[in-house]
Amino acid sequence: MSAADELPPLREVVAEFGLAAKKSLGQNFLFDLNLTGKIARAAGPLADVTVIEIGPGPGGLTRALLAEGARKVIAIERDERCIAALEVVARHYPGRLEIVANDALQIDYPALVGHREPGTRVRIVANLPYNIATVLLGGWLECTQWPPFYDRMILMFQREVAQRIVATPHQRADYGRLAVLAGWRTQARILFDVSPAAFTPPPKVTSSVVELVPRPSPLPCTQKYLSQVAQAAFGQRRKMLRQSLKVLDVDVAGLLDRCGVEPTARAEEISIVDFAALARELEAIRTG
Repeated sequence: MSAADELPPLREVVAEFGLAAKKSLGQNFLFDLNLTGKIARAAGPLADVTVIEIGPGPGGLTRALLAEGARKVIAIERDERCIAALEVVARHYPGRLEIVANDALQIDYPALVGHREPGTRVRIVANLPYNIATVLLGGWLECTQWPPFYDRMILMFQREVAQRIVATPHQRADYGRLAVLAGWRTQARILFDVSPAAFTPPPKVTSSVVELVPRPSPLPCTQKYLSQVAQAAFGQRRKMLRQSLKVLDVDVAGLLDRCGVEPTARAEEISIVDFAALARELEAIRTG
C-alpha cells in the first residue's frame, strides 16, 4: 500500500513485526495492492462511513479503506502481534483508525458503533478469518434490530461458502439455512473471485467477495422461528418435509397444509417465501 499512503510495504511490515500468518487464527494476509484497493472501492464511497473491519492483520485492507477516504475504520484484531503494526497506520491517519484488541465473536456491534457522529453510516468490510466467517455472518443476519446497524457488508469468504450464501432453490446443492437467512434479510451477490495467489500463505481454495445489502422490509416473520424451521428442514435435507419437520413437535401435516407447502417437498425445493410462511405459522402455533 506504500505507493498510495507512503507507509512501508506490507512485506516489510510483516518482517519487522514478525507477523507470520497463524493457521489457528484462520489468517491469510492480503499483500496485493490492486486487490485491497478493489475491495475498498467496492465498499465505497466511504467519505461519510464508519467501517468495521474484522481481522485486519498487518493492515493491508485497512490502509486501502483509509486511502479510499473512509471517515473512520474500526479494526477488530485478537492477534496481539498485529496491534503494533496497526498503531503505525493509526498514527499515519490521525483520528481515523480505532483499534479494538478483542475477539470478533465477543463484540457487541450495535454498542460499538452507537456513539458514531450523526450523519455517518456503518459498513462491515473484511477479509474474514475463514474459521469464524459463517458464525460472524449469522450473527449479523440474525441481529434483533432491523434495519440493522450497518447499511452494507462487503465480505470475503471461501468460494464454496459464498455460493452457499447467495444460493436459491435452483442451486440445490448449495441452498441451505444460510442462504435462507441471507436471502430473507438481504440482497446478496458475489462481486468477484480472488485467486489463492493473492494471499500469504496461499489457501488451497479460491475466495469470493460478497456484497450483502439489507432489505428495508424483509418478508414478515420472526427470525427465531425462521431459523427453527430452516434448521429442522435442512438438518435432514434428504428427507421430505413431512418427516424432517417432526423435530418441531407440532402437527406437521397441518402446518404444511395451512402454508400451501407440499408435504413431499424437500427443503432445497422450497422458496424463502415458503420458509417465511412456515415460520409465521409456527409462531402462531407456539404463541397461540
